[in-house]
Amino acid sequence: MFIGIDVSKAVLDGAVHPSSEGWQAANDPGEIEALLHRLQALSPELSVVEATGGYENAGVAALGAEGVPLVVVNPRQVRDFAKATGKLAKTDRIDARILALFAERVRPEVRELKSEAAQALEALLARRRQILEMTQAERNRLEHARGAVRKDLLEPIRYLEKRLGKVDKVDKELEERVQQSPLWKAKEELLRSVPGVGPVVSRTLIAELPELGRLTHKEIASLVGVAPFSRDSGTLRGKRIVWGGRTSVRAALYMAAVVGVRRNAALKRFYERLRSTGKPAKVARVACMRKLLTILNSMVRNCTRWNPDLVPQCA
Repeated sequence: MFIGIDVSKAVLDGAVHPSSEGWQAANDPGEIEALLHRLQALSPELSVVEATGGYENAGVAALGAEGVPLVVVNPRQVRDFAKATGKLAKTDRIDARILALFAERVRPEVRELKSEAAQALEALLARRRQILEMTQAERNRLEHARGAVRKDLLEPIRYLEKRLGKVDKVDKELEERVQQSPLWKAKEELLRSVPGVGPVVSRTLIAELPELGRLTHKEIASLVGVAPFSRDSGTLRGKRIVWGGRTSVRAALYMAAVVGVRRNAALKRFYERLRSTGKPAKVARVACMRKLLTILNSMVRNCTRWNPDLVPQCA
């Protein structure tokens, strides 16, 4: 038996496969508790929920805490599956049935759900990024603004610049949360031992890539979105590209690679070798991202600190 749960801000739509059973409930703590009892009674082999920008968090946390086999999936992946099966109509109830069918046909792997502490750390990192991005966006608009528009932009910029002072407090809280967890503390020490990996990168990996050290180098590269995909057909050999994955992790790795190419001798040699063979700078940097991720994955898996002499073996 497989369960699909479509989540919106106010409503949870559920469906059971292969039966045609379905239900609807409010997305609030009381109804989520009732949903938990329903699923425990059904004993599904797998339940699938779409990621919906955070509206699924309460339900996922409640179900996961009670051991319900649950996977949160990318909505794009499910929509592509629906189109492949010829289901073009889209309503919440139809989406729930598609999710249940997706669970039965695709069987996505059940992974350990993030703890409450990990979710809090991720939220702090996200807020830090938001403040920096909003401030930079308004400054960019100010550069080209004239007259009344320029005057209108100055007020939010002044407010956001004050908020920038809060970033230091956020960084301090992030530091305290990492230090309070022996596991996170040890993991950060390993990651920070690599030249080019700073506190923002290490904490992003801890909070948003808990699979680091648990997957193969190919799996972790694909998960983050730094594995090049082939685009071949017949005699055509298309350009390899990277896409998808976890945007925030990929952005952090990019900055680590940029710094690492300057300060990390192993990455610098790798980058210069790629450039000498004619690779464009951006392609070489992405390759450095993947190499760095492979190194970090190996270090966390083996609980070893940075050793430049072992880079050829672990990368």
